Amino acid sequence: MKSPDWSIAFYDARKYDEESFTEANKNFFYNIDFFDFHLNEKTAPTAKGFEVVCPFVNDTLNDKVIGILKECGVKLIALRCAGYNNVDLKAAAKAGIKVVRVPAYSPHSVAEHGVALLMALTRHIPQAYARTRTGNFTLNGLTGRDLHGLTAGILGTGRIGKIMAEILSGFGMNVEVYDIYPDNDWAEKHGFKYVQLTQLFTDSDVLSLHCPLNDTTKHIISEQSLQLMKHDAVIINTGRGALIDTNALVKALKHQTIGGAALDVYEEESKYFFEDWSVDIIRDDVLSRLMTFPNVIITGHQAFLTSNALKSIAETTLSNIKAFYAGEELENEIK
Repeated sequence: MKSPDWSIAFYDARKYDEESFTEANKNFFYNIDFFDFHLNEKTAPTAKGFEVVCPFVNDTLNDKVIGILKECGVKLIALRCAGYNNVDLKAAAKAGIKVVRVPAYSPHSVAEHGVALLMALTRHIPQAYARTRTGNFTLNGLTGRDLHGLTAGILGTGRIGKIMAEILSGFGMNVEVYDIYPDNDWAEKHGFKYVQLTQLFTDSDVLSLHCPLNDTTKHIISEQSLQLMKHDAVIINTGRGALIDTNALVKALKHQTIGGAALDVYEEESKYFFEDWSVDIIRDDVLSRLMTFPNVIITGHQAFLTSNALKSIAETTLSNIKAFYAGEELENEIK
């Protein structure tokens, strides 16, 4: 049965978004207009005539944008992601616009990508692949190290952090964890140890970041915390870019006081990630510098990108919208 004419303005749409949402929409029958541009102050007027907007992580929803959305008649912001640090929640509440999100889709997709980054970094897979593609099968400079017996530090033990800890434990790593809300039963079950944050920095051979971004966690990886870490430790970030003070990381990499980093997110990624800059000039000097280090791997915010996760994101987002129109309690509302 066809639903009423509920219209959704979908921003920053990619081919995989259109495919997954079009498939999921067969069970909802919404009118979805897919826009390939970001939602921001310049583009917000395009929401006129839509009651729902569906933005992504790098769209801008500050007070000015939300004011325009209200004038356009928007009643719901349906984020198709877990993070919401790009949304001015106070402005949304004042405007009477509800905000919902997808709190969890496929935590395995993100954790597994983190492990892939770790293995590629520690075993120099990108360099080895580039060599063999040109017929160079030498091994000089490709010496890695066993993960077995090393200490993995997991900063944040939500669903993704827990899965990451369990996977790395399977490699035979010793696992230490930190969270302001510890799950002691889970840790005891798996033989993991909650420690203080400074000890996590000091002990970790591999530090993997899985905490949300807020005023407390912004730049939790700073010049001070980097100074506590081992000179051969590596950092994996599949969480939020601003968890790391990138200038401090560049300094540590330059002076070889950190062993390396694998990043799926970047503090100032919004201009560059999800876009093709291969024939243009990247004017972000910090990002450009990061890409010169042989012990740094950067992927463009793709940890979530599995068919399983895309299906879950689409179904949860459209279900959030359905609940809103039905006047039901919004399980995934952000307040």
